[in-house]
Amino acid sequence: MIDGGVKAVIDQSQMDLTDELVALSLRNEIDPGPDPQRVPITEAQLDELAARLHRESQGGALWVFAYGSLIWKPDFEAVEARVAAVKGWHRSFCLRMTRWRGSQTQPGLMLALKRGGYCKAIAFRLDDSDRLGQIKRMLRREIGTPEAVATIRWVRAQTDQGPVRALVFWADPKGSYVTAKLPLETVAGILARACGARGSCAEYLYLTVKHLEAWGIRDLNLWRLQKLVARELRAIHASESVAAE
Repeated sequence: MIDGGVKAVIDQSQMDLTDELVALSLRNEIDPGPDPQRVPITEAQLDELAARLHRESQGGALWVFAYGSLIWKPDFEAVEARVAAVKGWHRSFCLRMTRWRGSQTQPGLMLALKRGGYCKAIAFRLDDSDRLGQIKRMLRREIGTPEAVATIRWVRAQTDQGPVRALVFWADPKGSYVTAKLPLETVAGILARACGARGSCAEYLYLTVKHLEAWGIRDLNLWRLQKLVARELRAIHASESVAAE
């Protein structure tokens, strides 16, 4: 049971992106399985990494800084949640994905943290009763390759109750799957069209913006993106309706 955080009541009807529009982005896609060109992290490597993070987290509460899907689909037991902000980082749809919410024919984009700016999100304090087990579950969800380990960081997050040291995933990713900075209009076109076995990128954006709004957080880039994606989905649906006539 989470305590310590009171969610703001936001009129989410202001969002241009809606349940109905998101439904238009969804379709049945088969998971193609792991990319054969990327070496998966081994169970032994995950255990070693979990043990290291467990050691590094001792001496204080274990906080996780959630800026994307961990806000609305966490894989841990939180006992407290606070609005928190980190300086020197910002959200970016920069991770190119051909699985999960994208495909080989229509790759998608997922959020990561890139250097520079400011990011306001949610810090969750985890239950201490199974700290190592919870760290392992998060790693299995977030880290698929040895290269991705470098994106795990400890950050100083400021909250109204004071600063906390928090674990964050996918900060400053490197590699061929990381895109250069793209115009928001280009990102919106990708998000409106990409879908994979776990849903669409439009759904991912919608759920992230909606849950940030519920906490009284408005990320201006994401807010503009949801408007652009809504416009793209309307245009796609309109052209498909005309073609079907």
